[in-house]
Amino acid sequence: MKKIEKILKTVFAIILATSTLTSCGTSAPNESYSRETTSSTFTSKITLTSDVTTTSDTSTTSISTTTSETTTNTTTAKSTSKRSKTSKSTTTSKSTIISIDEGKDKDNANAGKSTFKDTTAMKIVKDMKIGWNLGNTLDSVHWETGNNLPTKPSAFETAWNNPVTTKKMIDTVKAGGFNTLRVPVTWFQHLGAAPDYKINKAWLDRVQEVVDYGIDNDMYVILNLHHENWHFPSKQNLPSAKAKLQKVWGQIAERFKNYDEHLIFEGMNEPRMNDTPEEWNGGNAEARDAINQLNAAFVNTIRKSKGNNPKRFLMIPTYAASPWSNVTSSMKIPNNDKRIIVSVHSYEPYHFALDTGGVNKWSKSKKEDTQTIDYVMDSLHKTFVSKGIPVVMGEFGALNKNNLSDRVAWAEYYVRAAKKKDITCIWWDNGSFSGSGENFGILNRKQNKWQYPEIVKALMKGLK
Repeated sequence: MKKIEKILKTVFAIILATSTLTSCGTSAPNESYSRETTSSTFTSKITLTSDVTTTSDTSTTSISTTTSETTTNTTTAKSTSKRSKTSKSTTTSKSTIISIDEGKDKDNANAGKSTFKDTTAMKIVKDMKIGWNLGNTLDSVHWETGNNLPTKPSAFETAWNNPVTTKKMIDTVKAGGFNTLRVPVTWFQHLGAAPDYKINKAWLDRVQEVVDYGIDNDMYVILNLHHENWHFPSKQNLPSAKAKLQKVWGQIAERFKNYDEHLIFEGMNEPRMNDTPEEWNGGNAEARDAINQLNAAFVNTIRKSKGNNPKRFLMIPTYAASPWSNVTSSMKIPNNDKRIIVSVHSYEPYHFALDTGGVNKWSKSKKEDTQTIDYVMDSLHKTFVSKGIPVVMGEFGALNKNNLSDRVAWAEYYVRAAKKKDITCIWWDNGSFSGSGENFGILNRKQNKWQYPEIVKALMKGLK
């Protein structure tokens, strides 16, 4: 009994001390912990260390992850060198359990600088191995406009019929063998007026939360601007596009300044002459020059920002992210920056991989089926990789035409051809599986399971 009394006294002493610290505006010691979420009830296990952080801010931030297909969500969060976390403790007279809030410093104001690995762009791209796109999600454009736009981030995230993204989904992607997560994001519906173009805080918070799903899985995460027609590449539009791009990326850079090399910024997605005859045909000299200038504005904005951004690895696109030599030959690397990665997209051969009305058969034994893939990889290697400039195939895939075996064979061949030329590929998954559109989905997000595990297996086999 005495032992029990001793233990109880010790427990009550800890609770009292913690309560006093909290009421004085002093946070609990740094903790590494696991968070379990069940129907919005939080239970946390903590391990105390000897470090104590003081702050005058007694407010806490609590983030819950929701999903349309389940009411129970379990997430594991851990402190890593990739980003900094702060956590505060609270007590209650009804329980002896110490509960921990989310612990994510949303505005980055109190985050300490994390360790940034001393490596090269070529080594980073090699370590990225293979990736998966969270397509048609944070890049969705809502059908409402102006004052009718919704206020909740989830309304945008689900506008194109994909469910709210959860940590469990990204856990599944990581478990499938993918080491890179590309997070396409559309920003224009979340910006304030010129000249500041202030990003809506709730939206930026949600973007950060999804980014962290990948970071907490030890994945590389690519964050970009997607579906932004305001940066139309023309001489006339260049001044306003450049000013807006600098303001938007300046805010993103500030929010993520303390993330390490696992976070990569991608300046634009497929910048092109929208709704013109030249849109998908390489553009013209004026458009390609404008994109070079926009890429330079992006790189200079990040390099002038704080934290780890002066040395962050950055991806910049060619015109329309085209891999063809008539476009790549005119691309310029800003300031001869050695931490630049070229971003291209290629769905080849077109009539099999992207054309909804094209063919559904493909064979590695037929030269006409493989030669375009081989040409693209050879050309990119000659233009960039052989000169020490790494390349990421930011989007690729073969849409579903009820031809699983052909897609499996194609996926393995494509990734293997890219790997031979030191190019990392990222599958475009838009969450679509049926209908007459572009059905590139391989992960059934509503059920959180692979719809086509055979394709996933083929992608991984292509890496060997």
